[in-house]
Formats: sequence, C-alpha cells, structure tokens
Amino acid sequence: MSRVIRWGLIGAGDIARKRVAAALRDSANSALTAVSRARPELAESFATSVGAARWHTRWEDLVADPGIDAVYVATPVHVHALHAIGAAEAGKHVLCEKPMAMNVAECDRMIAACRANGVRLGVAYYRHFYPVVHRIQQLLASGAIGDPVFIQMDAFERFNPQPGEPRYWFIQRAVSGGGPMFDFGCHRLELLLMLCGPVRQVKGLTANVIFKREVEDTAVAVMQFERGVCATLAVTHAASEPRDTFRIFGTNGSIHVPVLNAGELTIVSNGVERTESHAAPANLHQPLVQDFVEALLEGRAPGVTGEVGRAVAEIEAAVYS
Repeated sequence: MSRVIRWGLIGAGDIARKRVAAALRDSANSALTAVSRARPELAESFATSVGAARWHTRWEDLVADPGIDAVYVATPVHVHALHAIGAAEAGKHVLCEKPMAMNVAECDRMIAACRANGVRLGVAYYRHFYPVVHRIQQLLASGAIGDPVFIQMDAFERFNPQPGEPRYWFIQRAVSGGGPMFDFGCHRLELLLMLCGPVRQVKGLTANVIFKREVEDTAVAVMQFERGVCATLAVTHAASEPRDTFRIFGTNGSIHVPVLNAGELTIVSNGVERTESHAAPANLHQPLVQDFVEALLEGRAPGVTGEVGRAVAEIEAAVYS
C-alpha cells in the first residue's frame, strides 16, 4: 500500500459536504480521489466542490476503481450494508457512517465481508476521539472520582422535518432505522461502551410524545454495565431546549460536562471543584479519519471497529424491543 490512502466517497448529503470530504482531503497521508453521486447532472459539480479528481454516478463503479484504497460510506442507513459489503468485496477498506446498519444481522454481514476480504472496517463514531472524552477516560482510570456509580446523558434536539425536505428520511423508519435514539443516541451509546465496557442489561422506552411519525420522537435507555455502573440516556426531537449533557457520579466525586460538543468539564473530587476545557477540532471528523488512515498504514485496527458498531446495534435492538 502506498503511503497515501486514496479515498472514494459514496454519498453527497450534508455530512459528506460539510465535514467528511474535507477530512478525507486534508488529513495527513490521505487524499480524496473520487466521489459517487447517483444524479448524473450533479456528480461532476459535487466532485469539483469537494476537490475530487474523479466522479462516478454508480457506486459500483466507484468501489471497482483501481485507484482507490478505501471507501467512506456516507449514505442513508438502509444502504450502509449494501455499500460496505460491496466495497469490501472489491478489496477496499471501509469507514462507514453511524449508525453502522439497520440491525445486528446487517452488522454481522459487514464484519464478515471485511474479514473475508482482508480489509479493515471502521464506524464513524467521531465523538470517540473528542479530547474531553479522553480526559474523562483518564480521570476515571486515575480514580479521581472514586468508583463510577451512575452516568446520566441527555441529548435533546428539536427536529421536525416535513415531506420533501432533504432530511425527511431521518424520520422514515425503512430508511433511517429509527428516531433520535438511532440517529444521535448511538453516539452516546458508543461513548458509554468506551468508558464502561460491556453492558450487562438494557431496558428501553420509546414514545411519540408530540409528533405523529413512523419513528419515536423521544426515547430513554437504562443500562447496567458488567463492572456495575448504571447509566441512563435520554434523547428527544420534541423538547424546545437543546441539551447535550454528560454527568458521571462516583464514590468520591463527579464529572459534569454541560455541552459535550463544547468540551468544558467540571470535576468535583473530595469536595474540591475545578473546571477544565478540552475543545474538539473545528472539523469533528478529522481525528476519526486520521486514526483510520494511520490504522491502515500501521496495520492495526481503527479506534472504532465494526465490532464496536455491532455492540451499539445490540443495545439499540434492546431499547426498541
């Protein structure tokens, strides 16, 4: 493999245009070589806008492109498995948007295809690489708040797209897989697995409090992990007040993150309180892509593997059951 990973990008939605393409293009030892967009009249302009030299109107042609080493799948969830497996069978490494797939069975198929074809599989849980999250990991490992007992995460985002709007597919179950728990709750579930390890039991509640739609507008997950710590995750599209909080309570103190994306945290340890700041980079996808590139060049697994994506899918299945 060359010392530069040549990327193909499948998908031209908001996330691809706003962050993914730039991360693939601008990371060290990384190049955005080709893109795929189904609408022929827009494929060339999309490639030009993101700095890709080549474009394809069929994703099958992109994964068959011999000038590509890895594929970033940035399409709606219901075709993640199709595109990831197709890329793997063409011998391309795969970095797939979150959530990994519609269900655990699709995750298993993606993992098996990548393993059978000797390629790496990663999932785009970019919050895994937040500096504030790694600081929390350090604090827990050092015993700064004693043994963690209870974790509370809330993620509220008012969201009510109408038919015909570009993001309406997010509330179509057959395309998105679920509502806010599936869409952005999955990010928080990955962090809980990262910090707490395997989950022991999960209970969930999903509801349509305000909006009549195919997917829930509000959901709650209650979990206990193998190490004993309990956690709750509440998500909603219905509340007017945005929220992105992360609080950990331990036997000797606590950690409070008022806005996870902002990177500020307050540590209370043995009655002493201090505040720190660990801001994320301007392009939140950059560390995710950089890690995947380095994993390929170093011959190691990426920071967020397909197995992690599958573990998140297992929790989601329990919440929705």
